[in-house]
Amino acid sequence: MARALYIHWPFCAKKCPYCDFNSHVRDGVDVAAWQAAMLADMRAEAAVAGGAPLTSIFFGGGTPSLMPPALVAALLKEAEALWGFAPEIEITLEANPSSVEAANFAALAGAGINRVSLGIQSLDDAELRFLGRLHGANEALEALDTAQAHFKRVSFDMIYALPGHTPEMWHDRLTRALGFGTGHLSLYQLTIEPGTRFASDVRRGRLVPLDDDDAAQLFGITQELTLAAGLPAYETSNHARAGEESRHNLVYWRYQEYAGIGPGAHGRRGGVATVRHKKPENFLSAVARQGDGIAEASVLPVSDQAAEALLMGLRLTEGVDLGLLGSRFGLSRAGLIEEAALARLTALGLMWADGSRIGVAPPGRPLLDALLAEVVADTLVAA
Repeated sequence: MARALYIHWPFCAKKCPYCDFNSHVRDGVDVAAWQAAMLADMRAEAAVAGGAPLTSIFFGGGTPSLMPPALVAALLKEAEALWGFAPEIEITLEANPSSVEAANFAALAGAGINRVSLGIQSLDDAELRFLGRLHGANEALEALDTAQAHFKRVSFDMIYALPGHTPEMWHDRLTRALGFGTGHLSLYQLTIEPGTRFASDVRRGRLVPLDDDDAAQLFGITQELTLAAGLPAYETSNHARAGEESRHNLVYWRYQEYAGIGPGAHGRRGGVATVRHKKPENFLSAVARQGDGIAEASVLPVSDQAAEALLMGLRLTEGVDLGLLGSRFGLSRAGLIEEAALARLTALGLMWADGSRIGVAPPGRPLLDALLAEVVADTLVAA
């Protein structure tokens, strides 16, 4: 059953204008109530998704670095008691690089966190203000130093393709970021997500996103510089030295099973898709009422599972093995992909095929969504 566990902490000090994650700003948080509710939700999930020891745990949000270290320790202790931990388990926590949160890094490491993902986003103060971040560039660099002193593995995020970004500007920023020596970087193009403040700004003409062609040029620079630095892309937006890939995120992209607890958390186990109540107060009420935070648990048709496996797996540079997927879901190769589309895209150098394994070639990565729409079998999309 579940080999990975996702724990969602929904609270933030401020809602960023680009963020569409399940995050909420509250004046105060009753930590004792939240600890009791999340432990109950975890126990309920383990009762149906137990079995194999966990290979990874990921604290996401929201801003998990706002969690008291004692709460993190309590959740990890319970997870180990319920599932057991595989040797060398990866335990990641997302953190904002503020001095207040960095002060907790030693205690978080003591609680069991061995990998941290820092939301640095930019090393330019003006860009950080534009992105609505509460930290400055110097504070971010100090937090990065502190993280590298306390955690075995450190990753950080950067956002590029901001309005006004030029190739020269991004080349300089990324070169600097690569010089800090982390084994993993998550490099995301700014996307305008529905329901965010940036989406409203675009509608009202207050914000003009970078042109698609210009953004594609920056994507190309990203691939070239990270490859040269020994951190090639292993997924569309994620780059790592060999062995430093996020094991937890690979569970998602390889469509393996995982449990998700906490407000808004998703899970996949035994062909069932679970989602918890998103609003914190509704989550607490559900746990009190029914013993878990689940808002919906639905059996996924095999066609949906196969489509999800393809859509996730083709984000990886390793691609997907159609033979293994076909065996897993009882589908033929023709039931998974459109052969004519694959042949055409391969001839164009946008995709590749090697026996039963297929993938998206580097020139096709900026066009990923369009390629997926063409190559995934119509029967799966229609289903």
